[in-house]
Amino acid sequence: MTNSNTKALSEVGVSIWLDDLNRTMLEQGELTELVEEKSVVGVTTNPTIFATALKDGAAYDEQVKDLAARGADVDEAVFEITTTDVRNACDQLKSVYDASNGQDGRVSIEVDPRLARDTEGTTASAKKLWGTVDRANAMIKIPATVEGLPAITATLAEGISVNVTLIFSLDRYRQVMNAYLEGLEQAKANGHDLSTIRSVASFFVSRVDTEIDKRLDAIGSDDAAALKGKAGVANARLAYQAFEEVFSTPRWQSLADDGAHVQRPLWASTGVKNPEYKDTMYVVDLAVDNTVNTMPPKTLDAVADHAEVAGDQVTGNYDNAREVLAQLDATGVDYNDVVKVLEDEGVSKFEDSWGELLDSVKGELDKAATK
Repeated sequence: MTNSNTKALSEVGVSIWLDDLNRTMLEQGELTELVEEKSVVGVTTNPTIFATALKDGAAYDEQVKDLAARGADVDEAVFEITTTDVRNACDQLKSVYDASNGQDGRVSIEVDPRLARDTEGTTASAKKLWGTVDRANAMIKIPATVEGLPAITATLAEGISVNVTLIFSLDRYRQVMNAYLEGLEQAKANGHDLSTIRSVASFFVSRVDTEIDKRLDAIGSDDAAALKGKAGVANARLAYQAFEEVFSTPRWQSLADDGAHVQRPLWASTGVKNPEYKDTMYVVDLAVDNTVNTMPPKTLDAVADHAEVAGDQVTGNYDNAREVLAQLDATGVDYNDVVKVLEDEGVSKFEDSWGELLDSVKGELDKAATK
């Protein structure tokens, strides 16, 4: 039976994607259960998730042994292991993909994060991942760095579906939407069927509060304390307002007439970091039509257990959201510095996780080679 809370969220227009993937989950049918019981209709991955999955090496032993026997190096091994999991997840979500006419049933895989500042390298990596996974319901994750923007456009121009990740600022989000429209325009010129291309824009939420709360604590005033825990939701709500604006323009309508789909906002980093905050706030407070919320398992469980879904919590709150950002500025929090720090930190964290993943796989390959 489908959980009533996750069903209510879906009825608002929120697609629930799971921010987790591992081979055990696939082999034991857990993903299929989540689809049936908790309204999960997609999966996102990142280097941290894969690094965590590989620590439970048992499920990967057979493939690692085969890779070692073939003399695969660590980069080849990581590529094969991760694309295998994503391909299998795509297959398990194919029925969701078909039922949603391609909107959901999606599985995202990220380009090598070491390429985050390399436009051509990112584009080449995206094409290789797309061709290797070879599933229509895959999505290639590309970070929204300055160098990533033209790679997003170039990848979409090849007819490849893209999940744009690591978006923190409203200005950068507008640049991402422009990159999407440019990509669709180029795809059309290249003869691609626009109706087959899908994209989401992953706007990060909890990390914004974590960084801004730290600065508010340092300011130490009563006004600063009153603003804690408000920035992440306010920032995301204003992102949705920007989404509504961009996807109601004549430029967009021309593409829509050719079969294009909107690039849905995806609320990412929705696990609550501060135990003083309600553990479902980044889900319930951002409920609105035509969005995705990708949740770590703990957050999904919390939503299923006790979320109070009360319909659209976004479109009627734009003035309040603007007021929150204005008050933060008046209190001395530099928004532009915050989002720059978060982007740099986000790229660095994924690079570190990738390094951890490489080390883990190298250790497993070395062990397999000596057996």
